[in-house]
Amino acid sequence: MKKTFVGALSIMLAAFLWAFDGVVLTPWIMKLGLFDVPIFVFMLHAVGSLFLSYFFITKRQELKQLDWKDWGAFVLVGIFGGALGTMGIVGAIIFVHSHHLNISVVLLLQKLQPIFAILLAIIILKERPHIKFYLLALIALIGSYFLTFGFGSPDFSAGGMLVPALLALLAAFSFGSSTVFSKRAIEKVSHGTGTMLRFYITTLVMLVIISFISILKFTGVEMSYAGFAGFSIIGWKLIGAFVVVALTTGIFGIFIYYYGLKRVMATRSTIYEMAFPVSAIVLEWLIHDKLLSIGQWFGTIVLLGAIILITRLNNGYENRDRRITSQ
Repeated sequence: MKKTFVGALSIMLAAFLWAFDGVVLTPWIMKLGLFDVPIFVFMLHAVGSLFLSYFFITKRQELKQLDWKDWGAFVLVGIFGGALGTMGIVGAIIFVHSHHLNISVVLLLQKLQPIFAILLAIIILKERPHIKFYLLALIALIGSYFLTFGFGSPDFSAGGMLVPALLALLAAFSFGSSTVFSKRAIEKVSHGTGTMLRFYITTLVMLVIISFISILKFTGVEMSYAGFAGFSIIGWKLIGAFVVVALTTGIFGIFIYYYGLKRVMATRSTIYEMAFPVSAIVLEWLIHDKLLSIGQWFGTIVLLGAIILITRLNNGYENRDRRITSQ
């Protein structure tokens, strides 16, 4: 009983930290002057990589177990879960905060992640979900529409919710894809080593992206991102801010989440993870004095309800497959 309670508390604390990151810490870094998304994501993972070097020193023997397919899976995790996913959600938060919109909306849209994970598992892993999944996925998408636009007409203006909603969906797709690739990636290594590799590879991927941006700008292509010139704004205050993020919502959040997952049933972990959207809504209200509209509340309930049912349905079939395999 105590083991389950501690596990549930760990998952809910991790979920709260991730909501705190989106509502408080990312806007804090923006106030320090950093709006360049690629530089933001690079710094986030580069600083985290320094603290995760412990696992490279103590667990490097695990790396010898990896073949080229394992390394390929980790590269895909770094590209999708690390680079694209983080750029998507950071870009969405920066846009929303700059236009004084509700940050909790883009954080809630990330809960579509399981749908993309299951869809990709159908394509890549040849998994066959129950027919109920498709109905629940449609209901979740309807809920996400109302979460984004409420009961009113869709706002397609430059300062509306459409752009951050699309960026949040990109993040949900990327994180969902990363979940599928992670199944292969962490088969032979510990979670600590897996986290280290994700941070290391993402840092390298972001260096490639920043280099590509710099080359384009050098050839005369106009864009809002600065490339390597963007590092000129990085000072001790920003470095300190990234250290805070890396040690709290980054590394610590991931570790206590995995710690909790080992101590609770998968079907229950979905419920505990609802602390993420609840925390995001409460923090956005307490700190920024922003509340969802009635239509957005309706969308939130529909979306989260469908996601809970999808996750429990998927876990149920995974447990069934394990029992059949073990017989």
